Amino acid sequence: MTDHVESRVRWLLVSWLFILSAVAYLDRINLSIAGSFIASEFRLTNVQLGSLTSAFLMGYALFQTVGGWLADRLGSRRVLAVGVLWWGIFTSLTAAVPSTIVSAVLVLATARFLLGAGEAVLFPASNQFVSRWIPSQERGKANGLIFAGVGVGAGSTPFLITYIMVHYGWRWSFWMSAIIGLAAGVVWYVIARNTPEEHDRVSPAELQHIQAGRTVGRSASSGAAKESSIAATEDRILWSTILSSKNVWAVTLAYFCFGYVAWIFFTWFFIYLAKVRGLNLKASASYTTLLFLSMAACSPLGGAISDKLTKLHGKRIGRCGIAVFALLLTAVFLTLGSQVQSAGLASVVLAGGAGALYLSQSSFWSLTADIASGSSGSVSGFMNMGNQLGGALTASLTPAIAARFGWTTSFLVAAGLSVLGAAAWLLVDPERALAPENKLSPSLE
Repeated sequence: MTDHVESRVRWLLVSWLFILSAVAYLDRINLSIAGSFIASEFRLTNVQLGSLTSAFLMGYALFQTVGGWLADRLGSRRVLAVGVLWWGIFTSLTAAVPSTIVSAVLVLATARFLLGAGEAVLFPASNQFVSRWIPSQERGKANGLIFAGVGVGAGSTPFLITYIMVHYGWRWSFWMSAIIGLAAGVVWYVIARNTPEEHDRVSPAELQHIQAGRTVGRSASSGAAKESSIAATEDRILWSTILSSKNVWAVTLAYFCFGYVAWIFFTWFFIYLAKVRGLNLKASASYTTLLFLSMAACSPLGGAISDKLTKLHGKRIGRCGIAVFALLLTAVFLTLGSQVQSAGLASVVLAGGAGALYLSQSSFWSLTADIASGSSGSVSGFMNMGNQLGGALTASLTPAIAARFGWTTSFLVAAGLSVLGAAAWLLVDPERALAPENKLSPSLE
């Protein structure tokens, strides 16, 4: 390989983050597929079964910022490898709980809470990777590909878990999920490095390309040893600076709205089609798969559009503009889909709403990688905590609204939050980066 030939190591690693993203959703959605078997074996009520999902979401939300903080200090390679190992352990422990155990719901909820805490490192650490490996002009595509794993993982889980359960039982579906995850984590640790300067497969041409468009670690580009020290504090940001930033709070509010809408699709879409629209299980499953495929296709599409518009018109249009458009389009789809009489057409329109929502996905993560310098993991983790709190609110508020006012009102509330999220993006200034503190004391971080 000559100095003038650009390698593609960064895209290999982005592709593996896509796989880890899919595996993460395999580990979290397997519970919903195997839920009836678990409830029967452990004699759980629907409320108790729902508490297991709530336990996961609480662990996932509470450890977002911690996961990002760890990634900023230890690097994405180790944090993600340990995280995937953690997922495997607690996915396996769920399957290892004996049916005769006392307080089964407490034990299972603890295992799911800890699984959520481990999975919390995934996207903040991925964003920390993006800030060091991906030039700013390519971050939309990179984040879009990473988050396409969400749709692929969520869409393939029902088929894989159902097949394993039918042939080997629900416990083996969890053990297989753990084995797949552990294998993916080992490969990541072998092929990944914290920075491109550390990777011996990165050509000089690719390294120069990355460094020219990178918004973090510029001052260290002349020395690989200095650059490889993730603990260096030259571009870290104080939490007082992060928490006083209008940009951070605006994008966190927007992502809270995103999370509220997204988790309606993850949690209630299948039930809505089957019980409200009257579709049979096969049709409900098919339209739910269409929903996840829509997410998987629109996530990288939105990222590519974001990068193109950023190149042509700047970040105000490329990052913020596509997010505003996508969230407003989501509101239109939710409003129309909830009122269409035909069950099939309504399902397609609502699936289109999920796709429209995911057109904005990469904008959130590209923006935080751009503005947060060496603290991109911490800032994106804080932002993603807002997303999960929105999802947690959906879990209880959506059925409560539906019970009192009808499902149309539930979707209209979600549409209203999509509009609020679009409005929050109008307050974001993508050119205003958070100021790094060049002389941070470790005790103040």
